[in-house]
Amino acid sequence: MKKKRNLLENIIHGVFLILGLITVGCVLMITIYLVISGIPAIREIGLVEFLFGDTWAPTAAQPQYGILPFILTSIAGTGGAILIGVPIGFFTAVYLAKKAPKRVKEVVGQAVSLLAGIPSVVYGLVGMTVLVPGIRRIFRIPDGSGLLASIIVLSVMILPSIIKMSVTALEAVPKEYEDASLALGATPEETWFRVSVPAAKSGIAAAVVLGIGRAIGEAMAVMMVAGNVANMPNSPFQTVMFLTTAVSYGMGYSDGLYRQALFSIALVLFLFVMLINAVLDFFLKGEQK
Repeated sequence: MKKKRNLLENIIHGVFLILGLITVGCVLMITIYLVISGIPAIREIGLVEFLFGDTWAPTAAQPQYGILPFILTSIAGTGGAILIGVPIGFFTAVYLAKKAPKRVKEVVGQAVSLLAGIPSVVYGLVGMTVLVPGIRRIFRIPDGSGLLASIIVLSVMILPSIIKMSVTALEAVPKEYEDASLALGATPEETWFRVSVPAAKSGIAAAVVLGIGRAIGEAMAVMMVAGNVANMPNSPFQTVMFLTTAVSYGMGYSDGLYRQALFSIALVLFLFVMLINAVLDFFLKGEQK
């Protein structure tokens, strides 16, 4: 009996090891492919001109391939979405995990799950038909498409990931921690934010990282509300283009150096996401020590 159990455990361990190696292999294959496809264009254009050039005109008589507007737009759009979405998602998660009545928690939880399942194109369609005209009327501007509309759409799209993972992390905190805090005279609110939240910070941070990845990697929704013009994000109402939309917008008809430059943009986006994950992981591990 013991031998059978050990054999079963070894088989399970082997299956998990294989699945883990497949995951790592997929990441390595994507990385290698992007490096091989993206480096030639960067070498031909020049790294400084490619990253810090402020003009993107790949189809002009004298093509220019500066992606600084895309980089700054992606940073501004993702940062704005995080500033709006993270506080809303965090406080909603605390309410659902610690305060909300059972019926309210069930209804809101189902709504959040439904929100997570809505396709990106639906978010973009609602933004294009409702949000963009609303911005145009409220602020009395010629076109409501732009950075502000993109930030609002992205902030809504990252809410489900942040809320669901944060609720899970908060509910996993041992009840004894809260009981001890309450026994020492702390209020429920003080217990939630000074005991439960710090104990669940790893899960909450993972939720934020997932939200950042969703925001910076979104293409379809922002393509429908951003205006898709390679402008610097000098104003919330400026029509802009993100790194993701630049790749999606031009990949269908590009050729030659233009197509290689799109792969270079994808490589920059990939490295950007890896850098964000590495920085957050570094600070989290530093805090745990």
